Amino acid sequence: MKKSLFLQRNSDPVYTTLDDWILHEAIPFSIDSSETFNASIDKVINSFDDSVELLGFGEALHGGEEILMLRNRLFQRLVETNEYRAIAIESSFPRTRVVNEYIAGRGPASYEAVQEFGFSHGFGRLDANRELVEWMRAFNADPEHRVKLSFYGFDSPTEMIGSDSPAHVLHFVLDYLASIDSDGIEVHRDRIDQLLGQASDWENPEASLDPTKSIGLSPAATKLRIETENLITELCLRRPELVAKSDEDHYLEAVQYATVARQLLNYHAALAQTSGKPGERIVELLGIRDLIMADNLMYTVSRERGRGKVLAFAHNSHLQRGKAQWKLGTEVYAWWPAGSHLNEMLGPRYAVVGSALGVSDANGIIQPEAGTLEARLTAVSGQARFIPTRKGQGLPTSAISALPIRSGSIKNPTYFALTPQSFTDFDWLAVLDSTAYSRSGPPLQEP
Repeated sequence: MKKSLFLQRNSDPVYTTLDDWILHEAIPFSIDSSETFNASIDKVINSFDDSVELLGFGEALHGGEEILMLRNRLFQRLVETNEYRAIAIESSFPRTRVVNEYIAGRGPASYEAVQEFGFSHGFGRLDANRELVEWMRAFNADPEHRVKLSFYGFDSPTEMIGSDSPAHVLHFVLDYLASIDSDGIEVHRDRIDQLLGQASDWENPEASLDPTKSIGLSPAATKLRIETENLITELCLRRPELVAKSDEDHYLEAVQYATVARQLLNYHAALAQTSGKPGERIVELLGIRDLIMADNLMYTVSRERGRGKVLAFAHNSHLQRGKAQWKLGTEVYAWWPAGSHLNEMLGPRYAVVGSALGVSDANGIIQPEAGTLEARLTAVSGQARFIPTRKGQGLPTSAISALPIRSGSIKNPTYFALTPQSFTDFDWLAVLDSTAYSRSGPPLQEP
């Protein structure tokens, strides 16, 4: 009988079928079993290059309860055994500063005080996020832990419908400069405040669908973009002075806020764009958002370098290495996500684990169709399993390219199925048989 598995000269296994690959490479685990969970995590982490500084963990959809629980357990294990000291989640970069203050034992005295303003997308209301933050706060309060944990958001200050005014991030920079040179900055502040106008003009949700409703290319917005460039130039020119009068951490934070302001103004300008082919505007907006994400994560890694490594958590589509795609009606939009930029900038210092699901009644995800990757992966015994993809050798490429794609969700539009591209997008996949919907999550729309 012909064997389905044999070894190459370099001892890498070669599989003749996908099912053989799954059978021999999958690592079953249970989120509820510390023994199997920790052992599986250790195998995954040990497979990476020692130079990894940023590990991405992607979610197959927003609102998967077990995926959020897996993230929490994963981060705790990474903190305990692999010198990870920070987590960055898909939430507005400027908002999460107050959450970091909370876990440090400064600022607000309760989670309720930060759960709305400290998160975007309503993510602060999810019980799993509360549990993560409270665990980090308790960790930092323990005097035996000399190196404390940090919490970041790396998303842009935008929503799917609507976008923030640049006022908050610009005022942060102005306040930093005022703390050093209060007299010299007031004229600058007056000019910027006059150009900012009303927050409601920037945050008009109708602008997301109708570019004529956006003020991003108005004369005042154009002048504000110039003022922001001047502000960045001043920060760069005065770096020796500003670092000496504050410290490097506060200086670099101010520079990042100024950079976010620049990018947010570019986003608003793209919102107002009326020329070009249909769909180009949406692709540009999606691309700008992910570019901001990548830049914020690079900032996070640089801030944490010397303290520890960083775990980034977001939707699969933001952290994957290859092009992301979003199907809206009959249109398919493709853009380069944050993970593709990070892969170029960090190389082997970036690793990423994606996630996948079998079924979820709560999220409107039915049993995967026969022959799909999800159906094959969930056929392995156990409730969950890790399986290596990108760096695995000997996979039958012809079988991969012919894989059918499973159906999506009838309730949760954020669910994306695996594709043949998933084999190169991620280093590993975490595959769960099922997941509930997030505790305290907003109600899903019934079909």
